[in-house]
Amino acid sequence: MGISSKPSLLFSSCSLLMAALFAYSASVQLNDPDWYFWFSLYTFATLVNLLKSCRRSRTSDILAPVSLLGAIILFVKVVVEAFADDLLEVFSLDMEKKVVREKLGSGFVIVSMFLHVNASCKPVKNKREKVGRSIDLGMLLLVVISYGLSLGFFLLVKEI
Repeated sequence: MGISSKPSLLFSSCSLLMAALFAYSASVQLNDPDWYFWFSLYTFATLVNLLKSCRRSRTSDILAPVSLLGAIILFVKVVVEAFADDLLEVFSLDMEKKVVREKLGSGFVIVSMFLHVNASCKPVKNKREKVGRSIDLGMLLLVVISYGLSLGFFLLVKEI
C-alpha cells in the first residue's frame, strides 16, 4: 500500500471503524477540564481515518504525522501525571479511572496514526506486499483491541 496504491478493503474497513470510535471519543470530551487537547486529538484522528478509508489524500498525509506527534505528547503527559499520583496507575487497565482511559485513547491514536503514516510511505518494490499485509493486520488488531476494551468497559463496568 504505497503512495500510488489504493487502500485494501480490510484497511479501509478498519479505518472506518476507528473513525467511528475516535468520533465518539471526541464527542464525550467536552465536559473535561482539558477538553481542547483531547477533542482536537480525536477529531484529527477521525479525519485521518475517514480520509484514508476512501482514498489517498494529501490532507491526511499531513494530518497523520501531526496527530501522531500530538498523541505522543498527550500520552507522555498522562503517563507523567499517573506516575506522579500513583506508580501503579501507569500500568493499570482499570477503565473506571480517567487517566487509564486517556492513556489507552492516546495509545490507540498513536498506533492508528503510525499505521497511517507507514501506509503513506512508498515501500521498496520487493517488500511492498509484505508491508501492506502487516499494516492491514495492524489495523485489524487495533480495531479488535480498541473495540474489545471499549465494549468491555461499557458492558461490564460503566453504569448506563
